[in-house]
Amino acid sequence: MSSLLPVAAPAPVPTPAPPSAHAVLAPVPDAADHDAGTRRRVLQIVATDGPVSAADVATALDLAAAGVRRHLAALEHAGQVTVHVGPGGARGRGRPARRYVVTGHGQGTLSQRYAEIAADALRFLADAAGPEAVERFAEQRVRELETRHAEAVAAAGDDVTARTHALADALARDGYAASARPVPGTGALQLCQGHCPVQEVAAEFPQLCEAETRAFGRLLGVHVQRLSTLTSGGHVCTTSVPTRRPPSGGP
Repeated sequence: MSSLLPVAAPAPVPTPAPPSAHAVLAPVPDAADHDAGTRRRVLQIVATDGPVSAADVATALDLAAAGVRRHLAALEHAGQVTVHVGPGGARGRGRPARRYVVTGHGQGTLSQRYAEIAADALRFLADAAGPEAVERFAEQRVRELETRHAEAVAAAGDDVTARTHALADALARDGYAASARPVPGTGALQLCQGHCPVQEVAAEFPQLCEAETRAFGRLLGVHVQRLSTLTSGGHVCTTSVPTRRPPSGGP
């Protein structure tokens, strides 16, 4: 073959096009955000249809049952759902399927829509029957709280500090993220609540906070004072509790 024959030039290698601005700026999905969104949808299904099984939820959301069981386990660990025990008592080992219901704590995470409805109802009550009716409603609501926790507080004895800790524990079980903290150098405790299930409603109707403060005083047997609230911008609701009772009786 003659060396004078032309040799074909190699084909040019195409240069990849630079990514478009849209591709560069497109957000990367966050797996944690996706899990949180799915978990909330699972919680809503349990709240709406419970008692339900993992298979029921998987069907409703068109998800794999294994993934739903993982979300239910996380919600159960967080205290937002619990296994329902029917009238027959505890379920047998392995069957029937675990069926879930939402706990009070789980309801609190779904309370935004309920808060809107509650606020509408209180506005209607105030318009129809006057602000005094709202105050009576608030007082009735905290009377139920008193009844629910009176036994636990009474079991702590007469010591105000012990009673305050007992009340904080009871409120924590209700989902208030409550604690009792001593104030150094004073004869007082601070009863703190890091969460309030009715915060959005109480921002418009402070009668709810005022009635709750009075209920704490009755339960503890001392005059307490509310120092800050979540509704007024505080990071916790704080109630000052004097640890020494005023002297009783008179001359």
